[in-house]
Amino acid sequence: MSTQNPLLRLKTFGQSIWLDYIERSILKDGTLARWIREDGLAGMTSNPAIFEKSIAHTDHYNSAIERLAGQDIATEALYERLAVEDVRAAADLFRPVFDESGGLDGYVSLEVSPLLAHDTEATTRDAHRLWGELDRPNVMIKVPAMREGLPAVRELIRSGLNINVTLLFAVERYVDVVEAYLSGLEARLADGRPIDHVASVASFFLSRIDVKVDPLFDAIAADDDPARAATARALRGEIAVASAGMAYRRFRELFAGPRWEALAARGARAQRLLWASTGTKDPNYSDTKYVDALIGPQTVNTIPVETLEAYRDHGDPAARLEEAAARAPELLERLAGLGIDLGRIDRELEEEGVKKFVEPFRHLLETVEGQRRAALARRT
Repeated sequence: MSTQNPLLRLKTFGQSIWLDYIERSILKDGTLARWIREDGLAGMTSNPAIFEKSIAHTDHYNSAIERLAGQDIATEALYERLAVEDVRAAADLFRPVFDESGGLDGYVSLEVSPLLAHDTEATTRDAHRLWGELDRPNVMIKVPAMREGLPAVRELIRSGLNINVTLLFAVERYVDVVEAYLSGLEARLADGRPIDHVASVASFFLSRIDVKVDPLFDAIAADDDPARAATARALRGEIAVASAGMAYRRFRELFAGPRWEALAARGARAQRLLWASTGTKDPNYSDTKYVDALIGPQTVNTIPVETLEAYRDHGDPAARLEEAAARAPELLERLAGLGIDLGRIDRELEEEGVKKFVEPFRHLLETVEGQRRAALARRT
């Protein structure tokens, strides 16, 4: 077996590793630069929950808040100044990756306000505003894959923004996201504008699916029907990877054929699937479960720091995504045979996903406002 860093070996299978984390100290002390250099880290994603942890639970932003405290701006605008500073700094560190990969990798993502998830027009305006504030070619604006977000994705792609479509749980919704991307590219071409620099990923969330489904299996495993109980036990921990496998099957179908070939001939890039929520939440599972199982070409895996370190230590890279895609239909059919409605679960996860960003976002704003008031009090 190769002794090369397992993270670096993932590249040989066509998969890029991005970091699902951002925090000011790693941008300044050389940590992120080292991960890029030594681990082949190729991008970074952020979300309101990540910024809440970074700003509310460290003192690394105190001096910046002190500097901005006296400005006559809303609390949310103050937070955005901090976030934009971080994303710009990270994008500059990743710029060589962006250039060397021809724009395939090297992106840093910043999310629109989660408070706007159900408002198409406000999401579109917010994305344009953040894009202008960031002013870097290697950033992506994250837009939740709610129904209201899909028209925004289409319009933003038409405008030439790089978009990370996030909070995807259902394969059916993933298909809608690809349609928004393709139709956005087609509209841009119809406007007479180039499409060869527009980049996008579709972020499919994993561990939360198993967290939601596994307790249902545990209940069925206590069933008096031994066949149902055995099926439930066999499916435990399998559904997130099966869902991802089905999404990859659709990816291969949708980015093939005459429609896609016409766009590709004009320089269009495939909207890669990005595996998100890949930190293992069940201690009974391997801490690299959602990396090892889904390694394949034209994909991205965005991982938290703990998973980055675990994979560097004992990851086992191999091309397993095709196997996951091949097994997916049978596993999901067996799931349905137990009477579990995955579509309903996916819809619940989508709504819960937005709430899990809204709540820390509101707490983050309260923290920033508290720190600003404290800074102003020290000046008097």
